[in-house]
Amino acid sequence: MQVVEASDSDLEDVLLVERLAFGGEEEAGLVRDLLDDPSARPLLSLLARQDGRAVGHVLFTAARLEDTSHDVATSILAPLAVIPDCQRAGIGGRLIEHGVERLAEWGVGLVFVLGHPSYYPSHGFEPATPNGLVAPYPISPDEAWMVRPLRPGLLGKTQGRVVCAVAMNRPEYWRE
Repeated sequence: MQVVEASDSDLEDVLLVERLAFGGEEEAGLVRDLLDDPSARPLLSLLARQDGRAVGHVLFTAARLEDTSHDVATSILAPLAVIPDCQRAGIGGRLIEHGVERLAEWGVGLVFVLGHPSYYPSHGFEPATPNGLVAPYPISPDEAWMVRPLRPGLLGKTQGRVVCAVAMNRPEYWRE
């Protein structure tokens, strides 16, 4: 499997992966909107290919913390998609790891995700709310809102409400 930064010419493959993984247009539409949203930048869009076929995609978009005294670059992982016949093969995990490595190189300190509390902790994520890091909208269950620090010493010292990209700032995107 190969993980590459998605380019404009990969857009149809990216959207196809999103449609197949989620069984509809909502996530594909969100990805398209985020790719066109200046408030989502800098962003990182990674595409996984297996034997030339697009099998997975992850998007990381810029976020910021308000009500904080610390200036920490932050990002939101959303969405992570793997086509159904390739799920449970480690593709999602490889996309996450490639992404957080690149984000760390860019100086990002915290990566947030709204996702399955049984999946993301195995990739370094932990509940964000107990660390004083509040989601853009109320989350239920609360433990679905998670954070992964990319530098030591950030959790517990950095607190605030996460502000996401304009395209993602709708309540329907904040339900697990």
